[in-house]
Amino acid sequence: MKRPDRALDAVQAALGAEHAAVYAYGVVGSRVGEGREAEARTAYAAHRARRDALARTVRDLGGTPDAAAPAYALPFPVPDAAAAERLAAMLEDRVAGVYSDLVRAAEGPLRTEAARALREAAVRAVRWRGSGVAFPGLAERTRNPRHRQR
Repeated sequence: MKRPDRALDAVQAALGAEHAAVYAYGVVGSRVGEGREAEARTAYAAHRARRDALARTVRDLGGTPDAAAPAYALPFPVPDAAAAERLAAMLEDRVAGVYSDLVRAAEGPLRTEAARALREAAVRAVRWRGSGVAFPGLAERTRNPRHRQR
């Protein structure tokens, strides 16, 4: 049986990633080209819904949901649509990573939901990047220089 505090820690980490994704999608949405604005809005809404669900899960597990930061540092400047698309793909990779951790830490319905969120983030990453990875959400993937975001 898995420790409940381990699951709570993983849910808090996923909540933190969703807070950051919601913030960063504000930047993505303001810079992405007209042809991808709807995609950015859809992703933004999905991350907001996941964030809200995770806050409820934290409470259900007996914790207090971590609040969002007032702002988040972006990993690189986002002056144009190409950079916005790279940022969106990177965000989804990071979100997939925390959901991968949550899949390992959780069981039952929480694990199932974490796997669903991991899949959704991986699919969005492929859409933004135009290609996929063999095992989305695994840290080992970032060691392969072919797949690093710049």
